[in-house]
Amino acid sequence: MTLTRENPSEGLFPVAVIGCGLIGASWAALFLEAGHHVRAWDPIQATREGFGDRVATPRQQLREIGGGAANKGTLTICETLQEAVVGVRIIQENAPENVPLKRDLYAQIEATVKSDVIIASSTSAHPWSHLSVEMQHPNRLVTAHPFNPPHLVPLVELFGPDDAILSVAEQFYRGLGSVPVRLKKDAVGHIANRLASALWREAVHLVAEGIADVEAVDLALVNGPGLRWSVLGAHMAYHLGGGTGGMASYLEHLGPSQEKRWADLGTPSLTPDVCNQLILGVETEAAGRSVSELEAERDAALIALAKMRKSQK
Repeated sequence: MTLTRENPSEGLFPVAVIGCGLIGASWAALFLEAGHHVRAWDPIQATREGFGDRVATPRQQLREIGGGAANKGTLTICETLQEAVVGVRIIQENAPENVPLKRDLYAQIEATVKSDVIIASSTSAHPWSHLSVEMQHPNRLVTAHPFNPPHLVPLVELFGPDDAILSVAEQFYRGLGSVPVRLKKDAVGHIANRLASALWREAVHLVAEGIADVEAVDLALVNGPGLRWSVLGAHMAYHLGGGTGGMASYLEHLGPSQEKRWADLGTPSLTPDVCNQLILGVETEAAGRSVSELEAERDAALIALAKMRKSQK
């Protein structure tokens, strides 16, 4: 199965967005700006009715970055799940992280669409094996986890048992300007969320043990390794840390000190006291700014980074 432009005047091909929350709106904007027609559905009527307005902001942000298809896609809000998925090639599922709920959705979808339609789940934690067990055609399911917000953060983590279907999914996401990465093995939390969880575990430990407050931890990350990680992965960073000898030199000379740090990392518990420290800490760091204001600051920074990366290609 290949994804080709069926009719240049009508976008690339129709895509369904199931679940019209934060992630669904971001995906929809990315699909539309790439030229795909989007058919969206959510079980909550009020969420459906406000979806067009929520998609408008990320679409404008993408246009600020530049690029995308000359002929933009159109958005159709559907009243039923069946209406949304009929005739589409890929279904991006963004339902809550509830396995029985997702399985029920897949059963309804499979009763409506052909066997070659791909279902891509935005699940942030659940592995493919937990989601696919009751499906008639499980190979059609691909876990396609984005990083929030997917229209500004290009990573898409893919897993599925069928290489041909994964290749189609990779082609689709690359066509959006995203960066798909395949997992070799099914895993809870995929790749990036496992890395993020490991980092946050130690960030919480630092606060819980009184080593540093919330704001100091965040400042250290943003102004230190976070800058390096935006251009180098963890392994490559340590390869360069070994000097001219690269990773081999680093492991020989600094491996023992790395193991010493690993041994001293914490395993905190989210006790009421620790939770209270975290809540008060982020409130202090936010300095009165609302979540929407903080999101706007984050998005502005991500847009600036996207423009810079685009100019360097």
